[in-house]
Amino acid sequence: MNKDTADILNEGLWRNNTALVQLLGLCPLLAVSGTVVNALGLGIATTLVMAGSNVTVSLIRNLVRPELRIPCFVLVIASFVTAVELLMQAFLYDLYLVLGIFIPLIVTNCVIIARAESFASKNNVWRSLLDGLAMGIGFTAVLLLLGALREILGHGTLLAQAELMFGEGAQWLTITLIDDYRGFLLAILPPGAFLALGLLIAGKNVIDKRRAQRTTQTVAAPAAVEPTT
Repeated sequence: MNKDTADILNEGLWRNNTALVQLLGLCPLLAVSGTVVNALGLGIATTLVMAGSNVTVSLIRNLVRPELRIPCFVLVIASFVTAVELLMQAFLYDLYLVLGIFIPLIVTNCVIIARAESFASKNNVWRSLLDGLAMGIGFTAVLLLLGALREILGHGTLLAQAELMFGEGAQWLTITLIDDYRGFLLAILPPGAFLALGLLIAGKNVIDKRRAQRTTQTVAAPAAVEPTT
C-alpha cells in the first residue's frame, strides 16, 4: 500500500472520521443506532451511495459548469440513493421498513455532499473511490460501535433481529448476553445515543492524545542522549 492510499484510508477511517471528528450526519447516526443490525443496514447503504457518487462525480467533474456543480452532485447522489432504496425494497424489505425515512434521507446527508464537493470533484476516479469507501466504512464503524453499545445496555442482546438482514436462517446469530434482562431505557432513547456518542468521541480524543505524546517522546529521546567521548 503506497503512502497516498494509506493517507486517504487513514483520513476516512480515523483522522477525519465523519462521525467522531466532523460530526456530520448525526441525525441518522443517533436515530438508527438502536441495534447492530439497523446500524449495519444504514451503514452499508450510506457507504454504497458515497462510493458510487464519488466515482460518478469524479468522472463528470470536467463536464459540469461551476454554477451547476452542486445541483448536479445532488442529482447524482439522489440517483444512487434511489437505486439502493429499490434494492432494499426487493431483497431486504423488512429491514427497509425498520429504517424507514432514513434511507431516502441519505440524499441530504451533508457528509456525502461534502466529499463530492471537496474531494471527488478535484481528484481522479481511483482516489475518489477510496475516499468514498474510507469515509463510508468509518461512518459504518461508528454506527456499529454505537449500535452495539446501545443494544447491549438497552436490551442485553447483540445482533438481535439478525434475520432482517441475513435471512430467516440467521436467527442463531442473535446473542443473549443477560437472561431476563429488563432493559436500560436511557440507552434506547435519544439522550442515551448522545451520551454514547460522547463517550466514543472522548475515547478517540484520549487515544489521539496518547499517540501524540508517544510520538513526541520518541522524537525527543535521541536529542536527550548526550554524545560520549
